[in-house]
Amino acid sequence: MQAQAWLHLTATPGVGPSAIRKLLGVFGPPEKVLDQSAQVLGMVVGAERAQALLTANPDRDTACERALAWLAGGEQRSLLTLDNPAYPSRLLDLADPPSLLYLLGDPSCLSTPSIAIVGSRQASAAGLAHATQFANQLSAIGLTILSGLARGIDGAAHQGALDQGGPTVAFIGTGIDRVYPAQHHALARSIVARGGAIASELPLGTPPQPSNFPRRNRLIAAAALGILVVEAAAQSGSLITARQAADLGREVFAIPGSIHSALARGCHALLRQGAKLVETTDDVLAEFPQLVALAARADVSTTVSTTLSSSEPALKHMGWEPAAIDTLIERSGESAANWSIRLLGWELDGVAARLDDGRWQRLR
Repeated sequence: MQAQAWLHLTATPGVGPSAIRKLLGVFGPPEKVLDQSAQVLGMVVGAERAQALLTANPDRDTACERALAWLAGGEQRSLLTLDNPAYPSRLLDLADPPSLLYLLGDPSCLSTPSIAIVGSRQASAAGLAHATQFANQLSAIGLTILSGLARGIDGAAHQGALDQGGPTVAFIGTGIDRVYPAQHHALARSIVARGGAIASELPLGTPPQPSNFPRRNRLIAAAALGILVVEAAAQSGSLITARQAADLGREVFAIPGSIHSALARGCHALLRQGAKLVETTDDVLAEFPQLVALAARADVSTTVSTTLSSSEPALKHMGWEPAAIDTLIERSGESAANWSIRLLGWELDGVAARLDDGRWQRLR
């Protein structure tokens, strides 16, 4: 079986994507590779790798059997190998494209025009709102939203696409049979059920180890036409993803924030390095003429709402920086009761949110 031969190659210790591509280039399909002698294989990838490929390995056999059993467990499960027509061609821009992707959902989503939206796991209320709004409107245009299923910005981006009814793809840093974080089980099910996909290059059962996520991030960077960073601290995995995207020739976008916010420093660093400043989805579409035409056909608004009507003069007292209710009382001269009622209404309407430290943040 072809799948078994692919799994044999990818599950052999010490034989990575680069070695596998060399072998495929010389011998053709994996079955042909495994038909060669150790001496012949050694001339291409060295004696040690050749021996590993041809020597019996119970752990590898168990891993292959487990993967084949997983594959047979449902119609929405697939293995995308380098020779599969559904393999996303943009991943081939990587120096080390995965030889095999485990996939739950619709494989075609990985090859549609897409924008990645990433950012902090510890996102602010405003950042979550921006991720949701941008994902929602870009999805309405017809773009697939890519992200990493993490807490914070990633989850908000996936949900924004789902709310619009569009597909979204999650590249994950665990085995495809795991969901991390656990709180995103329902989100993961929704992604697959609504026509999207979840993809991983890691073997089944792989736990969420820190070293897995930079590998995951490079797939997000490669698979998208461009990447939008919503919020990021100065030292952030999102910045690594953005730099990988830039190295691959992808467009990099960043949303600016307050000079007082630690979560804005990463975005500001990207802007200083040449990322495009984004205030509306039009700023994203301007870099892709073909997507502008797509937006026109979709006949949807491409402006993310960041302001409220002037019929809410009290917003001038709120401003865009987090503010304590005592500060709002002092600025406006109004009573605590008035502000309590107003803030509750704004919270219900999605205009403002209460932060963990008790202060209030305007969202739009």
